[in-house]
Parts: sequence; structure tokens; C-alpha cells
Amino acid sequence: MSFSTHTNEKPFVCDVCTRSFSLKFKFDQHYRIHTNEKPFVCDICNKAFTLKNTLRYHYHTHVSEKKFTCPICNKKFLQKCHLNDHYLTHTNEKPFACDVCNKAFSQRGNLSSHRITHTGEKPFKCDACDSAFSRKHDLKVHCLIHTNEKPFACDVCGKTFCRNVHLSKHYRIHTNERPFVCDVCNKAFTRKGSLDMHYFSHTEEKPFPCDKCCKSFIRNSDLVRHYVIHTKEKPFVCNKCNKAFHQKTSLTRHYRTHTDESLV
Repeated sequence: MSFSTHTNEKPFVCDVCTRSFSLKFKFDQHYRIHTNEKPFVCDICNKAFTLKNTLRYHYHTHVSEKKFTCPICNKKFLQKCHLNDHYLTHTNEKPFACDVCNKAFSQRGNLSSHRITHTGEKPFKCDACDSAFSRKHDLKVHCLIHTNEKPFACDVCGKTFCRNVHLSKHYRIHTNERPFVCDVCNKAFTRKGSLDMHYFSHTEEKPFPCDKCCKSFIRNSDLVRHYVIHTKEKPFVCNKCNKAFHQKTSLTRHYRTHTDESLV
């Protein structure tokens, strides 16, 4: 290990943004952000990347063999441990509980990440900016912001993503896969967040109250849309006559009046 890491000395200074580094390889890694140099090349498709870790992520897009299949939704995985983690999303089993606040998780890794929220510790620091993270994985994903690299590509439409989880969610648009099923009415959804919001329709629970009146809403987006009634704000403006509206739907309806006029 370099002596400078013990002394906090940072002899390697970037002449573009003046950030300094204790290790040369960290400096070299950072400097490529400015030069746009991409020395790490995929030997399958020749796509090039700034960081070696990004190339490793990218390789997964070429791996086609996924031996482990979920018996419930038929989703496939490269490793059995990933299938086991996924399976808990169907059973809703959460065997890993926090010993501080008793919040439970389906995966041990999520519990480990959660525990850090009690300590506030963020040991993983970005070399390109001042951001810090509680998980190493989050730091790796964050680094892609600086390099503007999106190593995960959809093999149907070619759209690219920074994270594999975003690619997986996007892919359901093409497959029409809806793995999240309501256990009350059997309605299925592509995203867990959509299922969670749907559950409120059965419980009649409206967790987002307006602090100006007595109305409450199922979704925060509905509350935001309602709130402009109180603020008198009209953010949606017609580009033909400059008339303004509280809601986008009102603007859409208004647009038809111009269309009808053009037909007369």
C-alpha cells in the first residue's frame, strides 16, 4: 500500500478540475473522465468503456445461459443464489430482521445496507466528486454518471441503461411480463411499486393528505396535482393561445378546441 494513504498526502493533482488523489491508479481512472479515453474493450462486440468495472457489468449482457428458472414466473437467473433471492418476492418472506428497529428484509444484503442507516456511515467515496455511499455497489453505479456509460443494452430495441435492474424493468415492456400479482383480485403488474399502490384500492387507505383541505389521496402524484388548486398555480400553458391550466388533462382537452376550429 502506498505510504501516502497513511499520511493523507495526495500528490496526484488533476490539472483540469484540481482534484487530488493519493494513488496514481485512482488519478488515472479519474482523468479518463476528462479525456473520454476508453481503454477497456469488449472482445465480443468491441464496445469500449472508461472503467474496468463497467466492462465487467457489460459482459453480463452477452451471457445467454441462465440455468435457474423461477417455477412461479419463469424468470431465469445465472446463479442459484439469485433465484433464491428472487423467490422471496413471491412468498413475501422476510427472514432477516434489523436488531435496532425490527424492520425485516427478504435478502441478507439488504439488511446489511439498512443497518448502516442507523450509523450514518458512508465508507465508499467517489473519486470524481464528493458523493459518498453506504454500499460499494451504489458507488459503482454512481460512477457511471461521470463516464456517461450505459453498459446494459436491450436486445429487442437497443435502448441502454446504467443499471441491470432498470434493463430488467424495461424488458417487461416487450415481454408483457407481469410478475407482481394482487392476492385480492389477481390483477397483475410489471412493477412492484404499481402493485403496492394498487393495494390501496382494496383497503381504501389514502396515505397522502392535503394540508390545505380535508382531501386525501392514494398516490403522492395525485396530491401534487390537487395542490395547485390551492396555490392557484397554472403550470400547463397552451402554445397556441397562452391560456394556462392547473392540470395537464385540462390542457389536453383545451387543445381539441383549436383542432375543432381548424376543421371549420
